[in-house]
Amino acid sequence: MDVITTDLCIIGAGSGGLSLAAGAVQMGARVVLIEAGEMGGDCLNTGCVPSKTLLAAAKTAQVLRKGAAGVVGAEPQIDFAAVMAQVAAVIAGIAPVDSQARFERLGVQVIRAFARFTGPREVEAGGQRIRARRFVIATGSHPMIPQVSGLSDLPYLTNETIFAQTKLPAHLLILGAGPIAMEMAQAHRRLGSKVTVIARSTALGREDPEAAAVVIAALRAEGVTILEGQDAARFRATAAGVEAVLADGTTLTGSHVLVAVGRVPAIAGLNLEVAGVAYTARGVTVGPNLRSSNRRVYAVGDVAGGLQFTHVAGAHAGVVIRQILLGLPAHAAKVVPWVTYTDPELAQIGLTEAAARAKHPDVTVIKQDFAHNDRALTEARAEGFLKLMLVKGRPVGVTIVGAQAGELIGLWALAVSARLKISAITGMIAPYPTRGEISKRAAGAYFSPQLFDNPKLKWLVGFVQRWLP
Repeated sequence: MDVITTDLCIIGAGSGGLSLAAGAVQMGARVVLIEAGEMGGDCLNTGCVPSKTLLAAAKTAQVLRKGAAGVVGAEPQIDFAAVMAQVAAVIAGIAPVDSQARFERLGVQVIRAFARFTGPREVEAGGQRIRARRFVIATGSHPMIPQVSGLSDLPYLTNETIFAQTKLPAHLLILGAGPIAMEMAQAHRRLGSKVTVIARSTALGREDPEAAAVVIAALRAEGVTILEGQDAARFRATAAGVEAVLADGTTLTGSHVLVAVGRVPAIAGLNLEVAGVAYTARGVTVGPNLRSSNRRVYAVGDVAGGLQFTHVAGAHAGVVIRQILLGLPAHAAKVVPWVTYTDPELAQIGLTEAAARAKHPDVTVIKQDFAHNDRALTEARAEGFLKLMLVKGRPVGVTIVGAQAGELIGLWALAVSARLKISAITGMIAPYPTRGEISKRAAGAYFSPQLFDNPKLKWLVGFVQRWLP
């Protein structure tokens, strides 16, 4: 068996693995990249890229359907196969950036095979042994499949298979009510499917409840049925598709089932025990620097047991590069923004209101509605709000729900992660009219009591007005 000696061996060619490989090889390291599946990982092939492309088509359909004041809407003509062809085209357009050919041109040795550790300093893949100074596990995650009677007997869908559908589901039953479930529910409903969401507890349960309620109300208004506090007891195939029996005895019939109840780290078959790498059901056990119990092995992205977002994996790559290439200390960021790309969108950075009140008894919570934002009013999209959590004049969390919330959260991601004072936001000039003005208005509201309800300040202003020449 051939033996390859290298500086860095990366297992997994998703966002984290590719970012790390590209950075490391261009900085002069010898890099081996191992990937058994598609280059680009989940984000490119079955996650971010296809889902947002589908959501874009669905949004266009809804705009045509609703019209506007003085503009009569009409039911759009939808060619679902053409929509899915566009999804595939977008993936194909981005794929060369993540391709094996590109990374080989950069100087990375790419091995397309499954990898498994054969010792603390060695991996086997594709009939070759790779010995490296450092290893990085970047294998991502895959859909969690719950143990529900009859489910395994069905051709159920997950995010890994739903984008291969070319025929619109007549009635899509969705098991789960997290971000993926709610995005797919709205997209398919807008494209013409009947959709029923089965939520074990509360839909979008990890989000600020007040913000989640805005999204849930919007989906229900569009015709998505959301059954909260329910669970599926069993499934069975029928001539028309599938039947689901809920825990309370309610029977639902649909054409397809999408399972979207969460994700589990992809660690099966890696032989981590042999490498001395500790792990749990949440993934590889790592410290703040992303190093595992084997000092030569790191983990990044979903498999590292934290938040499961593409941008987290990319950020992890930078943390690891600083350590293994430059010998500098580095820790993963503790504060990470995320967005649920429904319409309206829901974005979060830092602590929610409930978490902030629990951690900081002296927290100040400020809420600004888009109903008072002129740009939102001109677009007839005034639903939602911005909620700002402040401690001693510094933001510790921001929740935004409304159109383009994902674009607006970037400013607050900087403010929270850099621990900026709120005066930095009040001091900026926001162009008018923009949705971004809501951030400045919320920041300004923090100082309003000091300016407008302050007797001493009013006395000073009166004194100056009497004596100022």
